[in-house]
Amino acid sequence: MTDPQVATPAQPVDPPPALQDALSFLQCVLVARRTRTNPDVINWQQYDVLETLRIRGAMVPSLLSESLGISRQTTSKALRVLKDLELVEQASLGEDKREQTTSLTSKGHAFLARTARSHRENVQAAASVLSPGEQALFAEMCQKVADSINDLLRERPEEHGSRAAQDVQ
Repeated sequence: MTDPQVATPAQPVDPPPALQDALSFLQCVLVARRTRTNPDVINWQQYDVLETLRIRGAMVPSLLSESLGISRQTTSKALRVLKDLELVEQASLGEDKREQTTSLTSKGHAFLARTARSHRENVQAAASVLSPGEQALFAEMCQKVADSINDLLRERPEEHGSRAAQDVQ
């Protein structure tokens, strides 16, 4: 006999409303915090580019597009703005001058260091209400959920590209 709460590929289970509400509220709170600490000149798309480069290091634009689930055109627009603000730089890879790697500049690192304070405050807020065991479990569950949501971007990039392009403009 199968457990009725376990989803199978043929028959997904509707998530409990509490899960949907919790994820939605967490997203709202995190977006509100991000909006408060992020200067107006950098939009969310551009900030995501900077943060991805900080976490993953130098990347070619096509890989950056793929990892963010946005079109290459949207990535190109974001990179142009970030280059104009001197937050990123691009350098040719090898002999093919057309392929370039993008990385953060010292100004880009400084910008992210300033915004990192809010991230640390979020971590402290979570740590203050969770036991060490709960913290480890929360971190594991967040990574699992983030990976699953990120997979949606890879599976259906066409659904996300048009909205993302509007956000950058």
